[in-house]
Amino acid sequence: MNSLYSPLTFNRGPAMKNRFMLAPLTNLQSHEDGTCSEDEYRWLTKRAEGGFGLTMTCAAHVQEEGKGFPGQLGIFSDDHLPGLTRLASTIKANDSIAVVQLYHGGMRCPADVIGMQPLCASDNEKWNARAMTTAEVDAMIEAFIRAAQRAEKAGFDGVELHAAHGYILAQFLSADINHRTDRYGGSLANRQRPIFDIIHGIRQRCGTDFSIGVRLSPERFGMNLQEVVQVADQLMRDELIEYLDMSMWDVFKMPEDGAAGGKSLLSHFTELDRKGVRLGVAGKLRTPAELQRAMDLGVDWIMLGRAAILHHDFPNRLRTDADFVPVDLPVSPEHLRAEGLGATFIEYMKSWKGFVRDNEGMIDDDLILNS
Repeated sequence: MNSLYSPLTFNRGPAMKNRFMLAPLTNLQSHEDGTCSEDEYRWLTKRAEGGFGLTMTCAAHVQEEGKGFPGQLGIFSDDHLPGLTRLASTIKANDSIAVVQLYHGGMRCPADVIGMQPLCASDNEKWNARAMTTAEVDAMIEAFIRAAQRAEKAGFDGVELHAAHGYILAQFLSADINHRTDRYGGSLANRQRPIFDIIHGIRQRCGTDFSIGVRLSPERFGMNLQEVVQVADQLMRDELIEYLDMSMWDVFKMPEDGAAGGKSLLSHFTELDRKGVRLGVAGKLRTPAELQRAMDLGVDWIMLGRAAILHHDFPNRLRTDADFVPVDLPVSPEHLRAEGLGATFIEYMKSWKGFVRDNEGMIDDDLILNS
C-alpha cells in the first residue's frame, strides 16, 4: 500500500499528501438558496479530518438555472462566499487540498427545481429541454469562470469542471445530443469549445497557482469513447489542467464499444502521454485490494465515493491497519449518522439499492455517484 501514501505533486497548487481524493458526491444537504449548510460542512470536513489528501465538494451549480437537484451547493452568487470560505478554511486546516466541483445540469435540471424549461446544447424531446442561444452559451461559459474566481476568493486551492455524466459540458461534447450549427456545434473542436474556453478563462483570471481538474466519463449519455480519448489527450498534451478525473462507473470494465480494440476501458487513458497532468479514476473502488489494483494499472490517484460514505477516515484506517476491511452492506442509519451524514443525506442513501439496512432502495447507485 506504500504507493497510496506517497505524496503527489501537480503543475500548479499544493501537493497532495496521499493518493486519496474524496468523490464529489450528491448529498442534498445544503440550503435551497445554495448556501452551505451545517450538515454539508460536517460531511465534507469530516472526510478531510479522516485523511483524504484532496476533499472535493459535491457538484456546485454555477447558474441558478443549472441546479440539478434540491439542496445543491451553489457558487453562482457572492452570497455563497461566507459558507464556502468557512468550508475551505477547515478542509485546508486538516492538511487536505480544498476543491470545488463546478457544474451546470443542463437538460438534466428538473423543471420543478429550476422553475423553467431546462436548457441543453440542442432541443431535446426526451428531457423536454430547449437549445441555448449562442448568447446563453457565452453566459454559461462566463458563469463557470466567475465561479472559479469565487472559489479562489473563498480560499479553495482549485476547481474541477464537471464535463461528465450527461451534464451541460458533456451535452455539448456529445454529437448525439449537440446538433448546433454555430461555433459550439459540428466538429469535435467546436463541441469541446466550452470546456476549453472555460479553462482558458480561468487561467487568465485566477492566480498562477490555482489548480484545474476536469471530470470526463467515456461512455453513456451520448459519449463516443474515441472522441473522449481525443479530448483527454489534448488536455494532457497541452498541459492545460493539473489532473484528469475519469469517472468510469467500474474502473476494471471493458468498453461497451465493441470496436475499441479488446483492451480495458481504463487502458485507453493510462496509455496516453500525460506529460505533467495527473490521471485518476472513480468507479466501484471499495476494498484495499481494489485500490491497489487500480494503482498498479498506472493511475496516479484514486477517488472514493461509497467507501468514503461508509468510513470518513478510510485513508487513516488503512494506513494504520493493512488488513482493514470496509463494513459490509447494507449498513444501519445509525452507522451513517456516526460517519457524519445528516438526516437528508441518510434518507437519500435509502434510495441506493442495498445500501441502507431495512430499506430496499430503488435507484442504481452507479448512476448517482456524483450525479
